Amino acid sequence: MSRLAVVSCSLNPNSRSRNLASRAHELLKARGADVDWLDLADMPLPLCDGGAAYGDANAKVVKERLRVARGILLATPIYNYDGSAAAKNLIEMTGRDVWTDTVAGFLCAAGGQGSYMSVMALASSLMLDFRTIIIPRFVYATGKDFDGGTITGADVLDRIEGLTKELLRFTSGLYPA
Repeated sequence: MSRLAVVSCSLNPNSRSRNLASRAHELLKARGADVDWLDLADMPLPLCDGGAAYGDANAKVVKERLRVARGILLATPIYNYDGSAAAKNLIEMTGRDVWTDTVAGFLCAAGGQGSYMSVMALASSLMLDFRTIIIPRFVYATGKDFDGGTITGADVLDRIEGLTKELLRFTSGLYPA
């Protein structure tokens, strides 16, 4: 089975997208996947400056941990109709060595239904820049799907289950052991 990673791209300590990521990570582990957990709140990255930032200790660790993954789930909050700046920065800091021919999926938490297509800018960038293979199913949740930090939306839980199954299907089909 291919190495996988789940990345929480929220820097908010009360993050709903982190809760989505945590659930996906639990499901993958329960299926026996070799899955890494990365939380950018615990592993802060410098802003990509196209130069010195790549030498940052956290940047090197994050890049190496993701470089060995054949499939990555990115969990991001949606701010102002777009994925978080931390998610975009992660992609810029890790680049081609991580994202080329890697399978990627998205878990998104937003304030309302109006920005459900927001993750497509990140997906398109990954596909065009790095030939990342995007799972054509993503999880999109709003505040009504949570009670405090608990995911209560049954359809959201089903979509997380579906996304994790697709990640396993894609990576095992493309990169058989």
